Amino acid sequence: MPHRTAALVIVDMQIGMQSTALPARNNPHAENRIATLLAAWRSAALPVVHVRHMSRTLQSVFSPGQIGAAFQDRFAPQAGEHVVEKNVPDAFIQSTLERWLHVRDIRALVIAGVSTNHSVESTARTAGNLGFVTTVVADATFAFAQRDYAGAERSADDVHFMSLANIAREYGSVLTTAEVLSALTNCPKTLTQ
Repeated sequence: MPHRTAALVIVDMQIGMQSTALPARNNPHAENRIATLLAAWRSAALPVVHVRHMSRTLQSVFSPGQIGAAFQDRFAPQAGEHVVEKNVPDAFIQSTLERWLHVRDIRALVIAGVSTNHSVESTARTAGNLGFVTTVVADATFAFAQRDYAGAERSADDVHFMSLANIAREYGSVLTTAEVLSALTNCPKTLTQ
Protein backbone atom coordinates (compact mmCIF):
# COMPACT_ATOMS: atom_id res chain seq x y z
CA MET A 1 0.00 0.00 0.00
CA PRO A 2 1.51 3.36 -0.96
CA HIS A 3 2.68 5.75 1.71
CA ARG A 4 0.28 8.34 0.22
CA THR A 5 -2.78 6.40 1.37
CA ALA A 6 -5.07 7.93 3.99
CA ALA A 7 -7.28 5.59 6.00
CA LEU A 8 -10.77 6.66 7.00
CA VAL A 9 -11.28 6.03 10.73
CA ILE A 10 -14.94 5.99 11.81
CA VAL A 11 -15.25 6.22 15.58
CA ASP A 12 -18.05 4.76 17.71
CA MET A 13 -20.93 4.89 15.23
CA GLN A 14 -22.89 2.43 17.32
CA ILE A 15 -26.59 1.99 18.01
CA GLY A 16 -26.15 3.34 21.55
CA MET A 17 -25.29 6.75 20.09
CA GLN A 18 -28.89 7.04 18.85
CA SER A 19 -30.35 6.94 22.36
CA THR A 20 -32.90 9.64 23.15
CA ALA A 21 -31.54 9.69 26.72
CA LEU A 22 -28.36 11.44 25.56
CA PRO A 23 -27.96 15.22 26.02
CA ALA A 24 -28.59 17.66 23.17
CA ARG A 25 -26.11 17.28 20.33
CA ASN A 26 -24.93 19.32 17.37
CA ASN A 27 -24.31 18.51 13.69
CA PRO A 28 -27.60 16.71 12.99
CA HIS A 29 -26.35 15.80 9.51
CA ALA A 30 -23.08 14.25 10.72
CA GLU A 31 -24.24 10.69 10.06
CA ASN A 32 -25.08 11.53 6.44
CA ARG A 33 -21.65 13.10 6.01
CA ILE A 34 -19.93 10.10 7.57
CA ALA A 35 -21.87 7.84 5.21
CA THR A 36 -20.77 10.03 2.27
CA LEU A 37 -17.12 9.74 3.34
CA LEU A 38 -17.47 5.99 3.78
CA ALA A 39 -18.97 5.61 0.29
CA ALA A 40 -16.13 7.68 -1.20
CA TRP A 41 -13.44 5.61 0.55
CA ARG A 42 -15.09 2.37 -0.54
CA SER A 43 -15.45 3.61 -4.11
CA ALA A 44 -11.75 4.52 -4.18
CA ALA A 45 -10.80 1.17 -2.59
CA LEU A 46 -9.03 3.00 0.24
CA PRO A 47 -8.60 1.55 3.75
CA VAL A 48 -11.42 1.94 6.26
CA VAL A 49 -11.14 1.39 10.01
CA HIS A 50 -14.28 1.00 12.14
CA VAL A 51 -13.81 1.69 15.84
CA ARG A 52 -16.33 0.67 18.44
CA HIS A 53 -16.45 1.20 22.16
CA MET A 54 -16.92 -1.90 24.30
CA SER A 55 -17.55 -0.66 27.82
CA ARG A 56 -16.21 -2.38 30.92
CA THR A 57 -19.29 -1.16 32.79
CA LEU A 58 -21.96 -3.86 32.72
CA GLN A 59 -24.82 -1.33 32.87
CA SER A 60 -23.56 0.59 29.82
CA VAL A 61 -25.42 0.42 26.51
CA PHE A 62 -21.94 -0.21 25.03
CA SER A 63 -21.29 -3.29 27.15
CA PRO A 64 -20.53 -6.44 25.10
CA GLY A 65 -23.74 -8.25 24.23
CA GLN A 66 -25.90 -5.12 24.49
CA ILE A 67 -27.68 -3.97 21.32
CA GLY A 68 -26.19 -0.49 21.81
CA ALA A 69 -22.68 -1.87 21.28
CA ALA A 70 -23.49 -2.99 17.71
CA PHE A 71 -22.60 -0.81 14.73
CA GLN A 72 -25.43 1.20 13.22
CA ASP A 73 -26.54 -0.62 10.06
CA ARG A 74 -25.28 2.02 7.65
CA PHE A 75 -21.81 1.88 9.23
CA ALA A 76 -21.47 -1.88 9.45
CA PRO A 77 -18.03 -3.01 8.31
CA GLN A 78 -17.68 -4.78 4.99
CA ALA A 79 -15.27 -7.59 4.22
CA GLY A 80 -11.71 -6.31 4.22
CA GLU A 81 -12.43 -3.32 6.47
CA HIS A 82 -10.59 -3.31 9.78
CA VAL A 83 -12.45 -3.29 13.11
CA VAL A 84 -10.89 -1.97 16.32
CA GLU A 85 -12.56 -2.55 19.68
CA LYS A 86 -11.64 -0.27 22.54
CA ASN A 87 -12.75 0.22 26.13
CA VAL A 88 -11.25 3.67 26.68
CA PRO A 89 -11.86 6.74 24.50
CA ASP A 90 -8.56 6.47 22.58
CA ALA A 91 -8.64 3.92 19.73
CA PHE A 92 -4.87 3.40 19.96
CA ILE A 93 -4.77 2.35 23.62
CA GLN A 94 -4.64 -1.41 24.22
CA SER A 95 -5.49 -2.11 20.58
CA THR A 96 -3.58 -3.19 17.51
CA LEU A 97 -4.49 -0.07 15.52
CA GLU A 98 -1.00 1.47 15.38
CA ARG A 99 0.60 -1.80 14.28
CA TRP A 100 -2.16 -2.47 11.71
CA LEU A 101 -1.52 0.94 10.14
CA HIS A 102 2.28 0.61 10.14
CA VAL A 103 2.22 -2.86 8.60
CA ARG A 104 0.23 -1.38 5.69
CA ASP A 105 2.45 1.72 5.48
CA ILE A 106 -0.53 3.95 6.21
CA ARG A 107 0.70 7.24 7.66
CA ALA A 108 -2.37 9.45 7.27
CA LEU A 109 -5.76 9.27 8.97
CA VAL A 110 -9.06 10.99 8.29
CA ILE A 111 -11.18 10.75 11.43
CA ALA A 112 -14.97 11.05 11.71
CA GLY A 113 -17.50 9.90 14.30
CA VAL A 114 -18.46 10.62 17.87
CA SER A 115 -18.00 12.26 20.19
CA THR A 116 -15.79 15.11 19.14
CA ASN A 117 -14.42 15.89 22.60
CA HIS A 118 -14.01 12.30 23.77
CA SER A 119 -13.13 9.44 21.45
CA VAL A 120 -12.50 11.55 18.34
CA GLU A 121 -10.23 14.05 20.09
CA SER A 122 -8.32 11.48 22.13
CA THR A 123 -7.75 9.31 19.04
CA ALA A 124 -6.64 12.36 17.02
CA ARG A 125 -4.27 13.48 19.78
CA THR A 126 -2.55 10.11 19.89
CA ALA A 127 -2.44 9.87 16.10
CA GLY A 128 -0.73 13.25 15.91
CA ASN A 129 1.65 12.38 18.73
CA LEU A 130 2.58 9.14 16.97
CA GLY A 131 3.45 11.06 13.81
CA PHE A 132 0.43 10.25 11.66
CA VAL A 133 -0.82 13.00 9.36
CA THR A 134 -4.17 13.52 11.03
CA THR A 135 -7.34 15.17 9.73
CA VAL A 136 -10.57 15.45 11.70
CA VAL A 137 -13.71 16.10 9.67
CA ALA A 138 -15.52 18.89 11.53
CA ASP A 139 -19.01 18.35 10.12
CA ALA A 140 -18.74 14.54 10.25
CA THR A 141 -18.29 14.54 14.02
CA PHE A 142 -20.62 15.69 16.78
CA ALA A 143 -20.61 16.41 20.48
CA PHE A 144 -23.12 16.63 23.30
CA ALA A 145 -23.95 19.52 25.60
CA GLN A 146 -22.32 19.33 29.00
CA ARG A 147 -21.52 21.27 32.15
CA ASP A 148 -17.94 22.56 32.35
CA TYR A 149 -15.66 22.22 35.38
CA ALA A 150 -16.77 25.62 36.71
CA GLY A 151 -20.41 24.52 36.54
CA ALA A 152 -21.46 26.48 33.45
CA GLU A 153 -23.69 24.77 30.91
CA ARG A 154 -21.96 24.49 27.53
CA SER A 155 -23.86 23.87 24.32
CA ALA A 156 -22.95 20.98 22.06
CA ASP A 157 -21.54 23.52 19.60
CA ASP A 158 -19.34 25.05 22.31
CA VAL A 159 -17.99 21.63 23.28
CA HIS A 160 -17.51 20.61 19.64
CA PHE A 161 -15.72 23.76 18.50
CA MET A 162 -13.41 23.87 21.53
CA SER A 163 -12.42 20.28 20.90
CA LEU A 164 -11.72 21.02 17.22
CA ALA A 165 -9.60 24.00 18.30
CA ASN A 166 -7.58 21.69 20.58
CA ILE A 167 -6.93 19.33 17.67
CA ALA A 168 -6.08 22.05 15.15
CA ARG A 169 -3.60 23.74 17.47
CA GLU A 170 -1.37 20.75 18.10
CA TYR A 171 -2.35 17.42 16.59
CA GLY A 172 -3.64 17.71 13.04
CA SER A 173 -5.85 19.59 10.65
CA VAL A 174 -9.58 20.15 10.71
CA LEU A 175 -11.48 20.11 7.41
CA THR A 176 -15.10 19.83 6.28
CA THR A 177 -16.51 16.86 4.42
CA ALA A 178 -16.55 18.88 1.19
CA GLU A 179 -12.88 19.80 1.64
CA VAL A 180 -11.89 16.19 2.32
CA LEU A 181 -13.82 14.90 -0.71
CA SER A 182 -12.29 17.60 -2.90
CA ALA A 183 -8.81 16.69 -1.68
CA LEU A 184 -9.52 13.00 -2.23
CA THR A 185 -10.53 13.70 -5.82
CA ASN A 186 -8.29 16.60 -6.85
CA CYS A 187 -5.21 16.55 -4.65
CA PRO A 188 -4.82 13.44 -2.47
CA LYS A 189 -1.48 14.74 -1.18
CA THR A 190 -3.45 17.35 0.81
CA LEU A 191 -4.62 14.54 3.09
CA THR A 192 -1.24 12.84 3.45
CA GLN A 193 1.23 15.70 3.99
